Amino acid sequence: MDSFGSDFSSGGSGAKMDTGTIMEQVKVQIAVANAQELLQRMTDKCFKKCIGKPGSTLDNSEQKCIAMCMDRYMDAWNTVSRTYNSRLQRERARL
Repeated sequence: MDSFGSDFSSGGSGAKMDTGTIMEQVKVQIAVANAQELLQRMTDKCFKKCIGKPGSTLDNSEQKCIAMCMDRYMDAWNTVSRTYNSRLQRERARL
């Protein structure tokens, strides 16, 4: 049997620890998926904005545009994330 199935087949207090480990792994996988989605969206948006005619290389203006676009996108993402997290914390405090 694979290791995933065997984690749940064991009884006693070990099962709780395994469940916690699995939950942490799921959280990590969700974080990785979110980072991949962020990177994909940023790449798509900045490519459409900065690259007029795709070629084998980027000229200086395209390189600068891509760098600035990615910086702005990350700044905006971080601002939204901080605001969202602080709002969640305020809502949790009310409950």
